[in-house]
Amino acid sequence: MESREILDGELEQILKWEKEQKDLFIWDKIGRLPFAMLDKVMPKAIKQKIGDALNEVGQYLQTGGKFLVQKKKVAKLLREEAERSGYPITTDYIYQLEQDTDMENTAQIQSVEKLPLEVLDRVADSITESRSKFAAAQGAATGFGGIVTIAADIPLVMGLSLKVLQEMALCYGYDPDDPLERIFIVKCLQFSSADIVGKKAIIDELADYDNPDKQVEVVSQMQGWREVFNSYSESFGWKKLFQLIPVAGMIFGSVSNKNTIQDVAEAGKMLYKKRLILQRLK
Repeated sequence: MESREILDGELEQILKWEKEQKDLFIWDKIGRLPFAMLDKVMPKAIKQKIGDALNEVGQYLQTGGKFLVQKKKVAKLLREEAERSGYPITTDYIYQLEQDTDMENTAQIQSVEKLPLEVLDRVADSITESRSKFAAAQGAATGFGGIVTIAADIPLVMGLSLKVLQEMALCYGYDPDDPLERIFIVKCLQFSSADIVGKKAIIDELADYDNPDKQVEVVSQMQGWREVFNSYSESFGWKKLFQLIPVAGMIFGSVSNKNTIQDVAEAGKMLYKKRLILQRLK
């Protein structure tokens, strides 16, 4: 277990990262334009797909939908990295998750208190790199055909975003099957594309998230998740708009999808890591 000094240092780095979340890419800045303007220029097919994707986010909040990940895969990565780093695991929950197929979708992810943050961080970074490469290849493939293929790209990016956030949760010992964790994951998704004011509001909402009173407050706030996601749909819509140009959209699609997944994964890593550090400090 890390010393308090190390945990304080890690927490300081995360707080510094939170303060740095002020710079926006050009398409994010464009995405802050009035949504009515986006409505006028955005093809109906893309607007429909974005709407469908957001509906699936609502379904994910309620039931987990079709986006639940296999815990065994993340458990295997944690075990392998722990062994490489000199923290062999034989009898704890990671080993059992990996071996027991019946536990794949039902087992509660317990504490990762036996593993240091550096091990958890390396697994999280490995997942981020892998998923970003996949997203880049996917964006290039679906960007090649312009509007004909982009309709397939939108639900794929949304699904991959939710899955990589669930994997970040598993890395830091949280169970993405838990309804409260699904809300936290959607908050991470929202954070990754919010403007400066929105990011600050989300950080405030998620402060002390494991406090039962705070959880009730956040659950209540998420009842109006559609309104909260207006900014997400605007930003996401503009990114897809630039991907409409056949062939040229292949390059933009690759870069855009890669950046999207990297941003989402980074938000999940930092916000989940912050929760774990605060728990260890207590």
